[in-house]
Amino acid sequence: MSEPIWNQFLTERDKAVFAASGYGARGGFGKRPALLVIDVNYAFCGDKPEPILESIKRWRNSCGEESWPAVAAIKSLIDKSHEKGIPVIYTTGVRRADNWDSGSWSWKNNRSSEKPTVPVSNIDGNQIVDEIAPAPQDIVIYKQKPSGFFGTNMTSYLTLLGCDSVIVTGTTTSGCVRATVLDAFSQNFHVALAEEGCFDRSQASHAINLCDMNAKYADVVKTAEVIAYFDSLASGMFDLPKGPPAEMPKAVNY
Repeated sequence: MSEPIWNQFLTERDKAVFAASGYGARGGFGKRPALLVIDVNYAFCGDKPEPILESIKRWRNSCGEESWPAVAAIKSLIDKSHEKGIPVIYTTGVRRADNWDSGSWSWKNNRSSEKPTVPVSNIDGNQIVDEIAPAPQDIVIYKQKPSGFFGTNMTSYLTLLGCDSVIVTGTTTSGCVRATVLDAFSQNFHVALAEEGCFDRSQASHAINLCDMNAKYADVVKTAEVIAYFDSLASGMFDLPKGPPAEMPKAVNY
């Protein structure tokens, strides 16, 4: 088995501490999972695969070409979830047209007032990428802060579905994914991350945050293991929505 992606960033002292401390035990999957797809939209993926330093010229939050293999991994999980009737819950952002509600986001980025520069395109940055567009039975949550739980209906939806666990995918590993994982952990859900389905604009941040979450808050597992787990579950366990999803609030991308 290959070494974890984060080992290349750890010192020998770090490795010894993790080995001695007891952190990193396997928490295990739950019995009634939901698949969370965090912020896999055009603002974070760009509108096409291209090197990150090119992509962020037009999409300031882009994670570049590394987004797109993750999108493919996420699609495989979504397809399996649909096959088994497992809930798929997406998050994406929303803003007022005047960007007033950007709030504290604007304090830490000097490009926060920019709109994406995308020639001959009307793509909204908050639109979930077409390759994994939500199906009628899926749930879409609109948020304004990193965690998919903060100020949203996430907890009440998971309660309504009778979920005891979440499988987390999306972006950024160090930001919105991590914030969502910590809130899920804090509410005593079993949490796992599909490693190939998470991505970040920083390679080091991606690896180290996977390391930290695996140590304390979640199991970082391969996508193939999640699919095998989904296959082990009975089909049709959940009462999923049957009509079209609610429309996205009228707002502007960021």
